[in-house]
Amino acid sequence: MGAASRIPRWTGPDDLVERLRRRWETGEFLTALGQGAPWEPVVVPLRAPTAAELADHFGAAQDRIGRWWKVDPDLVRLEQRSVGGRLIGANRVPARAVIDTPQQLWALLRVEEDVATYERLLEVTQASAPALVDWMVAHPMRVLGLADRWGSLVDTVLWIDRNGRPEVYLWHVDVPGVDTKFIEQHRGVLAGLLDRQLEPSRIDQAHPPSRFAQRYGFRTRPVYVRLRALGRKPPTPGPYREVTVRVEELAATPVEASRVIVVENEITYLALPPVDDAVAMLGGGYALSGLAPLNWLNSRELVYWGDLDTHGFAILDRLRQVFPHTRSILMDRPTLLAHRDHWGREPSPVRAELPHLHPAEADLYADLLADRYAPALRLEQERIRFGTVERALRRADASGV
Repeated sequence: MGAASRIPRWTGPDDLVERLRRRWETGEFLTALGQGAPWEPVVVPLRAPTAAELADHFGAAQDRIGRWWKVDPDLVRLEQRSVGGRLIGANRVPARAVIDTPQQLWALLRVEEDVATYERLLEVTQASAPALVDWMVAHPMRVLGLADRWGSLVDTVLWIDRNGRPEVYLWHVDVPGVDTKFIEQHRGVLAGLLDRQLEPSRIDQAHPPSRFAQRYGFRTRPVYVRLRALGRKPPTPGPYREVTVRVEELAATPVEASRVIVVENEITYLALPPVDDAVAMLGGGYALSGLAPLNWLNSRELVYWGDLDTHGFAILDRLRQVFPHTRSILMDRPTLLAHRDHWGREPSPVRAELPHLHPAEADLYADLLADRYAPALRLEQERIRFGTVERALRRADASGV
């Protein structure tokens, strides 16, 4: 069939409903309802046959036009215009569809029940937590999607407003049907509501909603650090050669050793050779930033040894943000090239600016990003030969690093 004989795409009643439903799904109509805005008729221009198209496709055009005359006039008001000419005569075609009232729109889209639910939730929330209504108006479709849980969400917000204190864990939230899994599942919505309900002083803007407990002042799990004596002195006062202690408590009890060696892998932590006047500290990847309360580390020689890959350098960079005097060992080019037989592949390299790396570290990090030696190259610290580790620690001991 040639292009000249193709039937044009004229607007039909189904197209009108689809177009209005798309607008409904954006929340546009419910937002206007929630704002109390005066109703304005919804006017939709219609693509109808032209005189030339009537002449070329008279049967198809009459069929399409006939569908419009079957539309319920109590729901849609059709504005018409006349087209035609000497050959086919004057014909009335639909020009615009007009929805004069919100009730007509709800009925046309068959959303009367949804509208009633939204209005009911607005009314109930206005009475109990009026500060949340703005969020409901801005996100009406999310409110509808949470209609069966909306009461629990509002009750949770109000409970936090009344009872939230720094010594309270999320587990303490005492609302029927609500537990920590519920809060985790709905933390995005709860964050949006709490940002409107709470006084600004109770919101720590430094933390995103994904760090829900920190953002809204809940007590979080304590950070623990594991220490092992490498010299004669125990890591903390007492007879124990190895301890696991809360960071907040360790902050008030400095280690007696003058050197702290931070490693990432448990096996390397356990197998580090003796080092006089030193303590090994088992890191925790990016959780190392949790060591910030240990101010006494600023007066210790602080050594970091992590995996020789992009994440290892990113962790080193983060540690130096808190403790700029941190030195690295075994995270250099000679160590990498001396262990070719032990190279592995990093699953998901990090690609970020790391401004706290020293020049040689930054050069190697750039080479890793550029896949200079191998794609996504990784040398895990436990794959470095033990003799290399011993020599590196002896050099560090002799140089006072």
